[in-house]
This record gives sequence, C-alpha cells and structure tokens, in this order.
Amino acid sequence: MVTQTFIINNKNGLHARPAGELAKIASSCRSDITLKIGEKKINPKSILNIMAAAIRFGTEIELECTGETETEDLKRLGEAIEQGLGE
Repeated sequence: MVTQTFIINNKNGLHARPAGELAKIASSCRSDITLKIGEKKINPKSILNIMAAAIRFGTEIELECTGETETEDLKRLGEAIEQGLGE
C-alpha cells in the first residue's frame, strides 16, 4: 500500500470535467484505489462518487493505492491531479 496527499488546485474544484478525467485514469489502473477526504472514503473509479464528494479548490485529499502496480498508479494519478486534470 502506498499513499500520498494532494491539494486540489482546480479553481472550480472537481466538477464534471476534472472528475471525469480522474475517474478515467483511476479506472485504467489495476490497483485498488481509495480517495480520502477527511473521514470520508470514496472509490475514484466512479465519476458519480467523485462529484458527490463535492471536492472544492484547496481541499486536501489522500490517495491510497494497493496492488501490484500501486507505485506506478499513484504516480500517474498524482501527476494528473497536480497538472489540473485537463484544465
């Protein structure tokens, strides 16, 4: 298991477009992935889960990846988040 904390830097938070991009990337990963926001845990492989979490600009999130490709998956997801998820 590997984890890393990120700050959401999208001005409008994770609305439909960046949430969709995050879900698309997470879905292509072979690891089990958990996105934590405070005490809340969600599966980021679903755009609906991400949007329901109402993740705003400046929110601290933690990604946890478990599995054979956990390190690569965490790196890929982290880079996408840091680059704004296509925005």
